[in-house]
Amino acid sequence: MPRESLRARRERAQLVLEALRELYPDARTELNFQTPFQLLIATLLSAQATDVSVNAATPALFAAYPDAHAMAAGTPEEVEPYIRTIGLYRTKARNAVATAKALVERFGGAVPASMDELVKLPGVGRKTANVVLANAFGVSTIAVDTHVGRLSRRLGFSTHLDPDKVEADLQRLFPPDQWVFLHHALILHGRRVCTARRPACEACPLCPHCPSCGKVGGPAPGAGPSPARSRRRTKTPRQG
Repeated sequence: MPRESLRARRERAQLVLEALRELYPDARTELNFQTPFQLLIATLLSAQATDVSVNAATPALFAAYPDAHAMAAGTPEEVEPYIRTIGLYRTKARNAVATAKALVERFGGAVPASMDELVKLPGVGRKTANVVLANAFGVSTIAVDTHVGRLSRRLGFSTHLDPDKVEADLQRLFPPDQWVFLHHALILHGRRVCTARRPACEACPLCPHCPSCGKVGGPAPGAGPSPARSRRRTKTPRQG
């Protein structure tokens, strides 16, 4: 099979983007938050956990600790009961309190809108920083989580496992004003259709543009209703 040129890959990327726009026109983060601080903490808690489990825990957590000053005054042991249902809750409680203290000490309690400053906070990596920058500050970024990385490789947009390299590959293929949408749409598609173990290729509208279609997990493409199309008007939680 001939190697795909960058121009051809960009043209195919545009077709994938158009299909994702049709499937998930309202794609956005599924984490519930009202402030940049709440989004930062929710994103920290979401590592190796589902957004559903995080959203179930954060109302009580944010009622008790609505901002960085309140959480900085607490201890990890006091935070733990609020997030006990989330995986790695002890480590996450330590990071949440340490991050709140760092925000108070360095930024007067505000969340910085800077990648360089965000990644210096306890427990905050590039992916978490990108989520905060995109969703709290409207910065054009692509946060690469497990779903985005997996779909990028299956779609032939990247060959890398390193999230930073996947991010760079995607940035070369898609216009900056589409980066935030692309991140959210790929996550939704990865959760609902192109799952890790058994992707529903037979029901995937991206199949005509995907070199992995029918080659990973489940059965080869065929007729059948698309679960993605049944959700084409996806509803996601409001930010508040």
